[in-house]
Amino acid sequence: MLGLKFRRQHAIDRFIVDFYCAEVRLIVEVDGLAHERSIQEDAVRQDALESRGLRVLRFTNSEVDNSLVDVLKKIKESISQYENDN
Repeated sequence: MLGLKFRRQHAIDRFIVDFYCAEVRLIVEVDGLAHERSIQEDAVRQDALESRGLRVLRFTNSEVDNSLVDVLKKIKESISQYENDN
């Protein structure tokens, strides 16, 4: 996307994130039904990742399946915002 490389199932410390782009320090997580039962655990995980200066975008499986254009737009906006800030 936008000439950037995203790694799938990338290890960061003790976590495996769905997608990671090192160039813009962006993690993209796609949450399935299991995440509905682990909201607290996801919050702890997200705090730990953000404490490392990483940004985390979360989408549900439904958003990806039914609104992929909107999901991609949000990812592009996050990339643009990072590039403008740095």
